[in-house]
Amino acid sequence: MIKFQDLKLINSRYDAEFKEAYKRFLNSGCYILGDEVGTFETAFANYCSTKYCIGTGNGLDALVLIFNAYKVLGKLKGGDEVIVPANTYIASILSVIHAGLKPVLVEPDESTFNISPIEIKKAITKKTKAILAVHLYGQLADMQAINSIAKANNLLVVEDAAQAHGAVANFNIQIPNSKAVKKESATNQSVLKAGNLSDAAGFSFYPSKNLGALGDGGAVTTNDDELAEIIGKLRNYGTSSKYVNDVIGYNSRLDELQATFLNIKLPMLDLDNAKRISIAKYYSESIKNSKIKLPKVACNLSHVFHQFVIRVTNRDDFQAYLKSNQVETLIHYPIPPHKQKALLPYKSLNLPITEAIHNTVISIPISPVMPQTEIEKIVELINAY
Repeated sequence: MIKFQDLKLINSRYDAEFKEAYKRFLNSGCYILGDEVGTFETAFANYCSTKYCIGTGNGLDALVLIFNAYKVLGKLKGGDEVIVPANTYIASILSVIHAGLKPVLVEPDESTFNISPIEIKKAITKKTKAILAVHLYGQLADMQAINSIAKANNLLVVEDAAQAHGAVANFNIQIPNSKAVKKESATNQSVLKAGNLSDAAGFSFYPSKNLGALGDGGAVTTNDDELAEIIGKLRNYGTSSKYVNDVIGYNSRLDELQATFLNIKLPMLDLDNAKRISIAKYYSESIKNSKIKLPKVACNLSHVFHQFVIRVTNRDDFQAYLKSNQVETLIHYPIPPHKQKALLPYKSLNLPITEAIHNTVISIPISPVMPQTEIEKIVELINAY
């Protein structure tokens, strides 16, 4: 059986380092917000070229803390509208709701699956105060257009970068409310990464992510001094120092042990992403079947292929065919958020593009540890379908 994703194999590469790091963690006697979290926050901020990284309990919390921090700062208030993609994992939308804000769902660009700037413009009202841009499946949303719209309308921009660790935008972006930190590449071009393309970004380190922990974990990246300070307080009961509580906070801290594992894995992220991009290129060049619609990639490094998502009309039959030939697949995602019972008030929305995508997408295996024989077998089976 070709597994959809073999997390045990992915993490076995670090077996000796993990065991040694665990001993170091155990012997440290410091298990909450210790040196490992601080080390990771510095390293990941440097990786994203942002001033700040604040570790959180998970990716959903990272986004909720961003929105709530803006409420503390007076830049958002309860009931304000946040434009979000209708085609996303439900967590994106839940983050807005948990912060007491109103999500306004808009259609994606059907070719990239990401939120459509054209539809964003149509959805803006006097109550609109922010845009949540999701880099779905690992491909950057059109952040040039989104930030331009935000600047023209005095809106905040937040990235849901949970699936896009390391995705690169090789172009200049003018962020409306904060100054992006630019890192020079080997070719002297301005390089901006996911997490540094907006006012603030939320990341998830769920085990299946391109940079995955061995449990839950998340982080916020930003260049905003005030925002970083407030999020640092909010994640830890609202404290500025021990037993001194400045704001009504939460308990959402990146776990010290998970930070230990992430510190080991972060240096391999670019190499793992390069492997994913290489597999995706092979799939795109080798899959030749008129029944299969391949993903559109706007720019090579701007898509780090957290998932390789194709579309097929008779999806159930196709999935059953691959399963019978010992290939695991997953559907990201089978039910659009506005059709979920949890979001009943949105059930009647007219979102035909979103619904068509959710009815036809299927993800095939892609992983930095996949052997070439498995990749070729998958292509052979798809072409024979």
